[in-house]
Amino acid sequence: MALLESQVLDTAQHVLVCRNKDCEKNCQFYCNPCHKPICEQCRDEHQKSPNTKNHEVVPYPERNRQLPVEKCRDHPTKDLDILCDQCNVPLCSKCSTIPAHKGHSFTDLEIIYTEKSAACHQENNKIEAYFIPTARDLRNEIKIEATNIKTIMDDIRSSMRDEGKSLKRLVDEVTSDNTEQVNKMEESLREMLQSQDKTYQDYISYLEDFVTKFHGYLSFTPLKNNPIIFPLTELFKIQPIPETIKPVPPNFTAGHYSKEDVAKLVGRIAIPDTKPENRKIKPMETASTQLKPTSKQTKHEREKSDVKQTLSLSSSVTKVREYTVPGVDSVYHISLGKSGRLWVSDRSGNLVQTDLQGNQLQKIQTRGELEGYHTVIQNGDLIYTDKENKVINRIYNTIIEFIKTGYWVPISLHSSHINGDILVGMIKVGEGKVTRYNNTGKEIQNIQRNSTYQELYSNPHYITENINGDIIVSDLQKEAVVVVNKSGHHRFSFTGQGSTFYPKGVCTDLLGHILVCDIYSDTVHLLDQDGQFMCLLLTEVVKDPRSVCVDDENNLIVGQSNTNTVTVYKYLQ
Repeated sequence: MALLESQVLDTAQHVLVCRNKDCEKNCQFYCNPCHKPICEQCRDEHQKSPNTKNHEVVPYPERNRQLPVEKCRDHPTKDLDILCDQCNVPLCSKCSTIPAHKGHSFTDLEIIYTEKSAACHQENNKIEAYFIPTARDLRNEIKIEATNIKTIMDDIRSSMRDEGKSLKRLVDEVTSDNTEQVNKMEESLREMLQSQDKTYQDYISYLEDFVTKFHGYLSFTPLKNNPIIFPLTELFKIQPIPETIKPVPPNFTAGHYSKEDVAKLVGRIAIPDTKPENRKIKPMETASTQLKPTSKQTKHEREKSDVKQTLSLSSSVTKVREYTVPGVDSVYHISLGKSGRLWVSDRSGNLVQTDLQGNQLQKIQTRGELEGYHTVIQNGDLIYTDKENKVINRIYNTIIEFIKTGYWVPISLHSSHINGDILVGMIKVGEGKVTRYNNTGKEIQNIQRNSTYQELYSNPHYITENINGDIIVSDLQKEAVVVVNKSGHHRFSFTGQGSTFYPKGVCTDLLGHILVCDIYSDTVHLLDQDGQFMCLLLTEVVKDPRSVCVDDENNLIVGQSNTNTVTVYKYLQ
């Protein structure tokens, strides 16, 4: 069943079919006067028919927007279809004949509606491509700064606690020293007092002995030999009472300090006398030209542009040629180089360069990857990932280390044909992301989450770029093709036409089509650049397709995991 245009815009994975009766082929064109999508065959018939041969038939994306039907208030049988240029009001054809509009000029309302709709779409694209991503970038920047602020404040709090603990330790140490000093002084005074106490104890014992003696003298009855009758001078010679000194205890003088004194000791919090900087907002010109090629086109680019104007999807797929790639046992990834030369890799880490006849030109041994781990950059050099060492190597006469990816493991690569940037699919435990580097290896963009901070990727094992700058990732773990625009804003995800979809190699062509291998159905899915499914290619032709690319002649090159044969198909005309 054909879909309404408004439905098509919002349902990227439905098939848009021809609106001619009993025809359900894929729609590629649009008849503006009839306002209906048509397939290639119906277009040819449409343009041959005497009634419609002068109709304007255009590629579907370039169609005129159909004017909404609204009846004239004054002439209910007529539709509003013209605009009075002087009164600036929509009218029907009958209104144009009344005296109020005599001598006025009129414009076809559908032309105005199409122009204004195009302007609205342009503004909408500007909002989606610049304003929303830029605002989201600023929000992300604020979130990062909020996290940084919390980290800084936590560090300050930790430092303050450490200073407080340090001061408390010093206070405890001084208090402990003072206490120990007091204890020693107390012990010294106690020893002195104990010594004095013993002195008086001994003296009392000495006196008590005297008293006993005197009692003995007085109780001695015989006078003969009684000491009492003799001179008592020596007898009454009593030792004087010993003199002692009183102890002098220490005094404690309390310290004099205030909260301000303590604050000086533990440190102060100060707000820097720095004028806040305005956030940097990327200019629209930068955003709009970031992925644009230079205005000076090469002859090859002009030829490609001319070819693009005449290309369309063929009604059938034809095998052009096939050849065996020596030095590999399978074809897991294909990178197109200059002059149509190919770099082909297998599961064992063999990476071979061939010419158009399949002759081996170069061969290097890598660690063996099952992803799209190599690409040819603008100057013709090959780069490839080394997952074990987390680097991207470059072949420039010899193998040199080009980019280090830190803690992230690089698994897929694509060199932009638009501006030479290098797109890298990476993974870390439980995470995936895409990082953009410029052609010198400087990191300039990271794409990891959507607008609701959900992870976009799990295993971005094949990656490419479309003619509009969209970044297209084949993610086997998510069983989806995930597409973001050049600013990293999620556009859509394609999850196949059936219940199971195992995407592998992915590429795009001059028309913006997205071609992705599905090893579950053994086919290649063809989508338009908005993610709308168009058709299946190579049904019952290939087995376990792993890699695809489009060559300079706009042919589809397909590699499989069960053979080292590369097959070339023509699918555009």
